[in-house]
Amino acid sequence: MELTCYLHPGWAPLIRPAPATREWMTDTPESFAYRCLPLNIANAHGWEILTPCAFDAIWTGGTSPDAVQFRFPPGIDLDTAPVSLFGQGVLTFHIQGLFRTEPGWSLWIGGAPNQPKDAIQPLTGVVETDWSPYTFTMNWRFTRPNTWVHFDQEEPICFFFPVQRDALASVQPHFEELDGAPELMAEFKAWSESRNAFQARVAADPPAAPADHWQKLYYRGVRPGGDAGPSDHLSKLRVQPFARVGETRQHRAFPRVAPQPDAAEALARRDWLLDTQRRLRALAPRTEGVMRVVGISPTEFLEEFYAANRPVILGAIAQDWPARTWSPDYLKKIVGSATVEVQARRTENADFERFKEAHRIDMPFDAFIDRVTMQGGNDLYLTAFNARSNGPTLAPLNDDLRTVRGLLDDTDAGRHGMLWLGGAGTFTPLHHDLTNNLLVQITGRKHVVLVSPAETPRLYNDQHVFSRVADILAPDLDLKRFPLLDGVRYQALELAPGDALFIPIGWWHQVRSLDFSASVTFTNFVWPNDFAAGFSV
Repeated sequence: MELTCYLHPGWAPLIRPAPATREWMTDTPESFAYRCLPLNIANAHGWEILTPCAFDAIWTGGTSPDAVQFRFPPGIDLDTAPVSLFGQGVLTFHIQGLFRTEPGWSLWIGGAPNQPKDAIQPLTGVVETDWSPYTFTMNWRFTRPNTWVHFDQEEPICFFFPVQRDALASVQPHFEELDGAPELMAEFKAWSESRNAFQARVAADPPAAPADHWQKLYYRGVRPGGDAGPSDHLSKLRVQPFARVGETRQHRAFPRVAPQPDAAEALARRDWLLDTQRRLRALAPRTEGVMRVVGISPTEFLEEFYAANRPVILGAIAQDWPARTWSPDYLKKIVGSATVEVQARRTENADFERFKEAHRIDMPFDAFIDRVTMQGGNDLYLTAFNARSNGPTLAPLNDDLRTVRGLLDDTDAGRHGMLWLGGAGTFTPLHHDLTNNLLVQITGRKHVVLVSPAETPRLYNDQHVFSRVADILAPDLDLKRFPLLDGVRYQALELAPGDALFIPIGWWHQVRSLDFSASVTFTNFVWPNDFAAGFSV
């Protein structure tokens, strides 16, 4: 059967074959939810359309369209963003595609099966796409007012598959007594007895392998007596991806596409490898801990840490830098009331780090210093993200900085590093960077938590370099919501003034200032540090 999605100039819908995986199913003990084959098949029974941008939305409870409000990150294409058209707590996505099915076939359109979302639910429709020259919208209705709902970039917002229009109308449903079908009754009894016997054996002698905890007859398509079931039984479903065809072929059937690798299986193999590496490192505590070294040579640093992707504290490496005498009064004296860009109103947004563009403000430097020293907290922070804007203004401070010879390239344009400046209580949530970083602590102390890249499958990495968990040490961390965090290995350390911490690429970290703090991050190593070019979001 041919299914065509016609594209108007400028349209670029994000459509993919629906995966069988669900995060909540993966998080069940031993991922037992995947033992339910009907769930797996339903999950993959069509195609998903993804939202091209992240956003937040809220419904105030009213019936008019303006009762739904949106919060978008800066710079998005509003033509692809959701809107409020109909009122009644409904938000609407305009779908960029005109779908055409073969005669007699429609498209079932709704939300991804078995993918609940708090405070909002997808609405479902069936569209006659064999004749209609109209596009359709995908609509979601809030189920609870005054609750912000977040959609991640490339989160599924629409799920569709073809249905034969006259199939249901031709169905003649009726009841019959099972006793009147003796062969079926015999099979049912045989299955019921074998299931009871199997469950009794498992209870008396639990198998060591998780896969042996369930019977798998239906999953394998096998009848109770062991005979093979129908030849078209499905234990996996892989629908074909949408492919572009040449102009002369657009009205003919798509060519066959080779089966795509199963994403869930590929991720499972990757996660197994990372977990094995994590367990191996745990056998030797020295390989897991963060060493503190003094007076290391460039060759030793390269071989033991930089090339080995292993963090290390370089003790007292900036002890004799003039910047070590920085105080709030000294900084105000050098920079004065010149305007600087900082991050502000961070406490108003739990995702302040993801939407840092929206938190940029300009203010006098001396006023900034006064506020962060008197008030502290996480609301105001001058970060590395502001470095490009602040370069000329903060240039007088560069005279107080030095380099780390043999490790850093003092001819590089970024030789002065990127400044972090804030009061006690500033916090950078859990994330990893796309470069190797040398974090030099100038004044004040910072508490740093490091987590190996091998723990990535357990850190709920939902977007770019961020985790859904901002603080893995939070006292109210809900392990029922984030069960994979249970048992994650991390290293907590305190970075003292004059020390430097090498944070290798890919290492997760979160940082909290314990005092008024000034730090500088350097990435201008003498060795290659351009790995971000191959990163895929």
